[in-house]
Amino acid sequence: MNKPVFTILAGAMSAMAVNLALAQSVTQRNGVLADANGRTLYTFDKDAANKSNCYGGCAAAWPPFFARDGASANAGFSIIPRDDGSKQWAKDGKPLYYFAADASPGEVKGDGQGSVWHVIRAADKQAASQPAARQSGYGSHGSSGSYGGY
Repeated sequence: MNKPVFTILAGAMSAMAVNLALAQSVTQRNGVLADANGRTLYTFDKDAANKSNCYGGCAAAWPPFFARDGASANAGFSIIPRDDGSKQWAKDGKPLYYFAADASPGEVKGDGQGSVWHVIRAADKQAASQPAARQSGYGSHGSSGSYGGY
C-alpha cells in the first residue's frame, strides 16, 4: 500500500532534480522568458515580492525554477529562499516557475491560467501583477477547469 506513495514521491524528486540541473541560464524564446532548454518560465500573481507562495500541490503543477548552490544573480535576476530551504530564481523580485503541462520547449499553455499565472514577455515583463494570499490545491482545478486557481 505504501509503494504507490513512494513511487509518486520518487517521481516528484526526480522532476525536482531535473529542474535543478536545468535552472541555470535564462534566454528569450519568441519574446518570452525561457530556460536554456527553451522551457517557458512563469510568474504567479499570488506571490509576494521575493517570496514564493506556491508549495505542495501548487508546486507539483507549477515547479519552481530552482537555483543551484553557488549560483550568482545579475541583470534583474535574484535568488530567493523557499520555505523548504531550496533556492529559486526570481526576476525583478517575482519568483519563476515552469508549468508541468508544457510538454515541449516553447509551449505557453500556462499563460493566463486562473488569471494569476503569466509568461514574462520582453515588452511588458509582467510588472503590473498583484500578489495576494496563498491558495493551493493541485488536482482541484477550480470552477474554471484550469490549473491556475492556486
